[in-house]
Amino acid sequence: MAFVRVSTLARKMELRNLTSDLDIEKRKILIPDINRTALQLTGFWDYFDPLRVQIIGLVEYNYILQMDPDARRKMYGELLEYNVPCVIFARNLMPDETFIALAEKQGVPILVSELPTNLLEAEIIRWLHVQLAPMISIHGVLVDVYGEGVLITGESGIGKSEAAIELIKRGHRLVSDDVVEIRRVSDDTLVGSAPELTRHFIELRGIGIIDVKTLFGIESVMNTQTIDLVIRLTDWNKSDEFDRMGMEDQYIEYLGKKVVCHHLPVRPGRNLAIIVEAAAVNHRQKKMGYNAAVEFYNRVQENMKHPRDEEEDSHEFFY
Repeated sequence: MAFVRVSTLARKMELRNLTSDLDIEKRKILIPDINRTALQLTGFWDYFDPLRVQIIGLVEYNYILQMDPDARRKMYGELLEYNVPCVIFARNLMPDETFIALAEKQGVPILVSELPTNLLEAEIIRWLHVQLAPMISIHGVLVDVYGEGVLITGESGIGKSEAAIELIKRGHRLVSDDVVEIRRVSDDTLVGSAPELTRHFIELRGIGIIDVKTLFGIESVMNTQTIDLVIRLTDWNKSDEFDRMGMEDQYIEYLGKKVVCHHLPVRPGRNLAIIVEAAAVNHRQKKMGYNAAVEFYNRVQENMKHPRDEEEDSHEFFY
Protein backbone atom coordinates (compact mmCIF):
# COMPACT_ATOMS: atom_id res chain seq x y z
CA MET A 1 0.00 0.00 0.00
CA ALA A 2 1.27 3.45 -0.92
CA PHE A 3 2.07 5.81 1.91
CA VAL A 4 3.76 9.13 2.66
CA ARG A 5 5.93 9.66 5.69
CA VAL A 6 4.99 12.52 8.00
CA SER A 7 8.61 13.64 7.82
CA THR A 8 8.31 13.97 4.02
CA LEU A 9 5.14 16.04 4.41
CA ALA A 10 6.86 18.25 6.98
CA ARG A 11 9.79 18.93 4.65
CA LYS A 12 7.58 19.57 1.63
CA MET A 13 5.24 21.97 3.45
CA GLU A 14 7.97 23.50 5.63
CA LEU A 15 6.25 22.50 8.87
CA ARG A 16 7.84 22.95 12.30
CA ASN A 17 7.79 19.92 14.56
CA LEU A 18 6.83 20.77 18.15
CA THR A 19 7.24 17.15 19.27
CA SER A 20 10.93 16.87 18.49
CA ASP A 21 11.38 13.81 20.69
CA LEU A 22 9.18 11.76 18.35
CA ASP A 23 10.60 10.03 15.28
CA ILE A 24 8.22 11.32 12.61
CA GLU A 25 10.10 9.29 9.99
CA LYS A 26 8.11 6.25 11.16
CA ARG A 27 4.69 7.92 10.99
CA LYS A 28 2.77 7.13 7.80
CA ILE A 29 -0.06 8.86 5.95
CA LEU A 30 -2.20 6.39 4.01
CA ILE A 31 -4.97 8.54 2.50
CA PRO A 32 -4.87 11.97 0.81
CA ASP A 33 -7.81 13.52 2.67
CA ILE A 34 -7.57 15.88 5.65
CA ASN A 35 -9.95 16.74 8.48
CA ARG A 36 -10.75 20.04 10.21
CA THR A 37 -11.37 19.07 13.85
CA ALA A 38 -14.27 21.50 14.37
CA LEU A 39 -17.00 18.92 15.07
CA GLN A 40 -14.72 16.75 17.18
CA LEU A 41 -14.02 19.69 19.49
CA THR A 42 -17.73 19.72 20.34
CA GLY A 43 -17.71 16.01 21.16
CA PHE A 44 -19.20 14.65 17.92
CA TRP A 45 -17.04 11.65 16.92
CA ASP A 46 -19.44 9.81 14.61
CA TYR A 47 -17.89 9.10 11.18
CA PHE A 48 -14.53 10.40 12.36
CA ASP A 49 -11.71 9.03 10.18
CA PRO A 50 -8.50 8.63 12.23
CA LEU A 51 -6.42 7.97 9.10
CA ARG A 52 -6.69 11.60 7.99
CA VAL A 53 -4.24 14.37 8.74
CA GLN A 54 -5.87 16.67 11.31
CA ILE A 55 -5.75 20.46 10.83
CA ILE A 56 -6.58 23.09 13.42
CA GLY A 57 -7.24 26.57 12.07
CA LEU A 58 -8.10 29.91 13.60
CA VAL A 59 -11.76 29.02 14.32
CA GLU A 60 -10.89 25.73 16.05
CA TYR A 61 -8.02 27.35 17.93
CA ASN A 62 -10.19 30.10 19.41
CA TYR A 63 -12.86 27.55 20.34
CA ILE A 64 -10.21 25.57 22.24
CA LEU A 65 -9.12 28.70 24.12
CA GLN A 66 -12.61 29.28 25.51
CA MET A 67 -13.06 25.70 26.65
CA ASP A 68 -12.97 24.74 30.29
CA PRO A 69 -9.48 23.33 31.15
CA ASP A 70 -10.93 19.93 32.14
CA ALA A 71 -13.06 19.71 29.00
CA ARG A 72 -10.06 20.76 26.93
CA ARG A 73 -7.86 18.05 28.41
CA LYS A 74 -10.61 15.46 27.86
CA MET A 75 -10.94 16.51 24.22
CA TYR A 76 -7.16 16.32 23.75
CA GLY A 77 -7.15 12.80 25.13
CA GLU A 78 -10.02 11.63 22.92
CA LEU A 79 -8.40 13.03 19.76
CA LEU A 80 -4.96 11.61 20.46
CA GLU A 81 -6.27 8.18 21.45
CA TYR A 82 -7.30 7.69 17.82
CA ASN A 83 -3.58 7.74 16.95
CA VAL A 84 -4.04 10.12 14.00
CA PRO A 85 -1.04 10.52 11.64
CA CYS A 86 -0.36 14.07 12.86
CA VAL A 87 -2.01 17.31 13.95
CA ILE A 88 -1.12 20.51 12.10
CA PHE A 89 -1.77 24.02 13.43
CA ALA A 90 -2.16 26.69 10.74
CA ARG A 91 -1.23 30.41 10.89
CA ASN A 92 1.67 29.80 13.31
CA LEU A 93 -0.86 29.09 16.07
CA MET A 94 0.78 27.50 19.08
CA PRO A 95 -0.90 24.71 21.10
CA ASP A 96 -0.61 24.72 24.88
CA GLU A 97 1.94 22.64 26.76
CA THR A 98 -0.72 20.16 27.89
CA PHE A 99 -1.55 19.23 24.30
CA ILE A 100 2.12 18.84 23.37
CA ALA A 101 2.83 16.68 26.42
CA LEU A 102 -0.15 14.40 25.74
CA ALA A 103 0.79 14.16 22.07
CA GLU A 104 4.34 13.09 22.90
CA LYS A 105 2.97 10.51 25.32
CA GLN A 106 0.64 9.12 22.62
CA GLY A 107 3.30 9.35 19.90
CA VAL A 108 1.32 11.78 17.71
CA PRO A 109 3.40 14.52 16.00
CA ILE A 110 2.30 18.14 16.41
CA LEU A 111 3.31 20.37 13.51
CA VAL A 112 2.92 24.09 12.81
CA SER A 113 2.56 25.92 9.49
CA GLU A 114 2.67 29.64 8.78
CA LEU A 115 0.17 29.28 5.92
CA PRO A 116 -3.49 30.35 6.22
CA THR A 117 -5.79 27.43 6.92
CA ASN A 118 -7.53 27.26 3.53
CA LEU A 119 -4.27 27.49 1.59
CA LEU A 120 -2.64 24.87 3.83
CA GLU A 121 -5.57 22.51 3.26
CA ALA A 122 -5.46 22.96 -0.51
CA GLU A 123 -1.69 22.44 -0.73
CA ILE A 124 -1.70 19.31 1.42
CA ILE A 125 -4.64 17.73 -0.41
CA ARG A 126 -3.15 18.51 -3.84
CA TRP A 127 0.26 17.12 -2.92
CA LEU A 128 -1.02 14.02 -1.14
CA HIS A 129 -3.33 13.16 -4.04
CA VAL A 130 -0.30 13.05 -6.33
CA GLN A 131 1.91 11.11 -3.90
CA LEU A 132 -0.78 8.55 -3.01
CA ALA A 133 -2.30 8.16 -6.47
CA PRO A 134 -2.39 4.67 -8.06
CA MET A 135 1.01 4.06 -9.64
CA ILE A 136 2.65 1.68 -12.10
CA SER A 137 6.18 1.56 -13.51
CA ILE A 138 6.80 0.94 -17.21
CA HIS A 139 9.84 0.69 -19.47
CA GLY A 140 10.14 3.81 -21.60
CA VAL A 141 11.30 7.41 -21.95
CA LEU A 142 9.21 10.45 -21.01
CA VAL A 143 10.04 13.83 -22.55
CA ASP A 144 8.38 17.23 -22.66
CA VAL A 145 8.02 18.34 -26.28
CA TYR A 146 6.50 21.80 -26.82
CA GLY A 147 4.61 21.39 -23.55
CA GLU A 148 3.21 17.96 -24.46
CA GLY A 149 4.26 14.97 -22.37
CA VAL A 150 5.39 12.32 -24.85
CA LEU A 151 5.98 8.78 -23.60
CA ILE A 152 8.26 6.83 -25.97
CA THR A 153 8.05 3.05 -25.60
CA GLY A 154 9.42 0.07 -27.50
CA GLU A 155 11.71 -2.91 -27.23
CA SER A 156 15.04 -2.52 -25.49
CA GLY A 157 17.73 -1.14 -27.81
CA ILE A 158 15.34 0.22 -30.45
CA GLY A 159 16.50 3.82 -29.96
CA LYS A 160 14.32 5.44 -27.29
CA SER A 161 17.22 7.03 -25.38
CA GLU A 162 18.93 8.19 -28.58
CA ALA A 163 15.72 9.91 -29.66
CA ALA A 164 15.49 11.54 -26.24
CA ILE A 165 19.05 12.89 -26.49
CA GLU A 166 18.33 14.41 -29.90
CA LEU A 167 15.13 16.00 -28.53
CA ILE A 168 17.07 17.45 -25.59
CA LYS A 169 19.64 18.95 -27.96
CA ARG A 170 16.75 20.52 -29.86
CA GLY A 171 15.59 22.32 -26.72
CA HIS A 172 13.09 19.87 -25.23
CA ARG A 173 13.22 18.42 -21.72
CA LEU A 174 13.79 14.99 -20.19
CA VAL A 175 11.52 13.69 -17.45
CA SER A 176 12.62 10.06 -17.19
CA ASP A 177 14.71 7.49 -19.04
CA ASP A 178 14.40 3.70 -18.84
CA VAL A 179 11.77 3.55 -16.07
CA VAL A 180 8.75 5.86 -15.93
CA GLU A 181 6.51 5.94 -12.86
CA ILE A 182 2.94 6.72 -13.93
CA ARG A 183 0.38 8.01 -11.43
CA ARG A 184 -3.31 8.62 -12.08
CA VAL A 185 -3.83 11.81 -10.10
CA SER A 186 -7.40 12.37 -11.35
CA ASP A 187 -9.95 10.79 -13.66
CA ASP A 188 -8.47 12.64 -16.64
CA THR A 189 -4.80 13.03 -15.78
CA LEU A 190 -1.79 10.72 -15.81
CA VAL A 191 1.47 12.13 -14.46
CA GLY A 192 4.85 10.59 -15.17
CA SER A 193 8.05 10.94 -13.18
CA ALA A 194 11.43 9.27 -12.72
CA PRO A 195 12.48 7.11 -9.79
CA GLU A 196 14.76 9.03 -7.44
CA LEU A 197 17.68 6.73 -8.29
CA THR A 198 17.66 7.39 -12.06
CA ARG A 199 16.34 10.96 -12.16
CA HIS A 200 18.04 13.12 -14.84
CA PHE A 201 20.24 10.22 -16.04
CA ILE A 202 20.21 8.57 -19.48
CA GLU A 203 21.87 5.31 -20.49
CA LEU A 204 23.39 5.28 -23.98
CA ARG A 205 24.65 1.95 -25.24
CA GLY A 206 28.34 2.10 -26.01
CA ILE A 207 28.83 5.26 -23.92
CA GLY A 208 27.24 4.50 -20.56
CA ILE A 209 25.41 6.71 -18.10
CA ILE A 210 25.26 10.46 -18.72
CA ASP A 211 23.90 13.21 -16.47
CA VAL A 212 21.56 15.28 -18.63
CA LYS A 213 21.24 18.12 -16.11
CA THR A 214 25.02 18.52 -15.88
CA LEU A 215 25.70 18.25 -19.62
CA PHE A 216 22.81 20.30 -21.00
CA GLY A 217 21.79 22.52 -18.08
CA ILE A 218 18.89 22.72 -15.65
CA GLU A 219 16.51 23.86 -18.40
CA SER A 220 16.87 20.42 -20.08
CA VAL A 221 15.11 18.43 -17.34
CA MET A 222 11.76 18.25 -15.54
CA ASN A 223 10.71 16.24 -12.49
CA THR A 224 7.13 15.49 -13.58
CA GLN A 225 4.94 15.89 -16.65
CA THR A 226 1.47 14.82 -17.72
CA ILE A 227 1.34 11.98 -20.25
CA ASP A 228 -0.50 13.37 -23.28
CA LEU A 229 0.78 11.14 -26.08
CA VAL A 230 2.42 7.72 -26.43
CA ILE A 231 4.74 6.83 -29.32
CA ARG A 232 5.47 3.13 -29.70
CA LEU A 233 8.67 2.43 -31.67
CA THR A 234 8.58 -0.81 -33.66
CA ASP A 235 11.00 -2.48 -36.08
CA TRP A 236 10.33 -1.72 -39.73
CA ASN A 237 8.64 -4.57 -41.58
CA LYS A 238 7.33 -4.25 -45.14
CA SER A 239 4.51 -6.65 -44.41
CA ASP A 240 3.17 -4.53 -41.55
CA GLU A 241 0.43 -2.02 -42.22
CA PHE A 242 0.58 1.42 -40.62
CA ASP A 243 -1.95 4.23 -40.50
CA ARG A 244 -1.08 6.70 -43.26
CA MET A 245 -4.03 9.09 -42.86
CA GLY A 246 -4.58 9.35 -39.13
CA MET A 247 -8.35 9.63 -39.41
CA GLU A 248 -8.96 7.58 -36.29
CA ASP A 249 -6.81 7.75 -33.19
CA GLN A 250 -5.47 4.59 -31.61
CA TYR A 251 -5.19 4.31 -27.84
CA ILE A 252 -3.27 2.56 -25.10
CA GLU A 253 -4.57 2.26 -21.55
CA TYR A 254 -2.69 2.93 -18.31
CA LEU A 255 -4.44 2.67 -14.95
CA GLY A 256 -7.81 2.74 -16.67
CA LYS A 257 -7.06 5.96 -18.61
CA LYS A 258 -6.79 5.86 -22.40
CA VAL A 259 -3.99 7.81 -24.08
CA VAL A 260 -3.53 8.45 -27.80
CA CYS A 261 -0.83 6.09 -29.14
CA HIS A 262 1.07 6.22 -32.46
CA HIS A 263 2.99 3.19 -33.75
CA LEU A 264 6.15 4.46 -35.41
CA PRO A 265 8.22 2.08 -37.59
CA VAL A 266 11.97 2.46 -37.15
CA ARG A 267 14.63 1.87 -39.79
CA PRO A 268 18.04 3.41 -40.54
CA GLY A 269 17.92 6.98 -41.78
CA ARG A 270 14.70 8.07 -40.04
CA ASN A 271 15.09 11.12 -37.83
CA LEU A 272 13.02 10.03 -34.84
CA ALA A 273 13.36 13.35 -33.00
CA ILE A 274 11.78 15.36 -35.81
CA ILE A 275 8.98 12.81 -36.17
CA VAL A 276 8.29 12.96 -32.42
CA GLU A 277 8.21 16.77 -32.61
CA ALA A 278 5.74 16.63 -35.50
CA ALA A 279 3.56 14.12 -33.63
CA ALA A 280 3.53 16.32 -30.52
CA VAL A 281 2.61 19.48 -32.44
CA ASN A 282 -0.06 17.62 -34.43
CA HIS A 283 -1.54 16.23 -31.20
CA ARG A 284 -1.59 19.71 -29.71
CA GLN A 285 -3.29 21.03 -32.83
CA LYS A 286 -5.99 18.36 -32.55
CA LYS A 287 -6.66 19.35 -28.94
CA MET A 288 -7.15 22.92 -30.16
CA GLY A 289 -9.79 21.74 -32.64
CA TYR A 290 -7.89 21.36 -35.93
CA ASN A 291 -7.39 17.91 -37.49
CA ALA A 292 -5.19 17.91 -40.59
CA ALA A 293 -6.35 14.43 -41.68
CA VAL A 294 -10.00 15.49 -41.56
CA GLU A 295 -9.20 18.72 -43.42
CA PHE A 296 -7.39 16.75 -46.16
CA TYR A 297 -10.27 14.27 -46.40
CA ASN A 298 -12.78 17.11 -46.77
CA ARG A 299 -10.69 18.68 -49.53
CA VAL A 300 -10.57 15.37 -51.41
CA GLN A 301 -14.33 14.93 -51.08
CA GLU A 302 -14.93 18.48 -52.25
CA ASN A 303 -12.61 17.96 -55.22
CA MET A 304 -14.49 14.81 -56.22
CA LYS A 305 -17.76 16.78 -56.23
CA HIS A 306 -16.45 19.62 -58.41
CA PRO A 307 -13.62 18.26 -60.59
CA ARG A 308 -14.32 20.63 -63.53
CA ASP A 309 -14.12 23.74 -61.32
CA GLU A 310 -10.70 22.71 -60.07
CA GLU A 311 -9.50 22.08 -63.62
CA GLU A 312 -10.72 25.48 -64.82
CA ASP A 313 -9.08 27.22 -61.87
CA SER A 314 -5.77 25.61 -62.71
CA HIS A 315 -6.03 26.73 -66.35
CA GLU A 316 -6.76 30.31 -65.32
CA PHE A 317 -3.68 30.24 -63.13
CA PHE A 318 -1.40 29.37 -66.02
CA TYR A 319 -2.91 32.04 -68.28
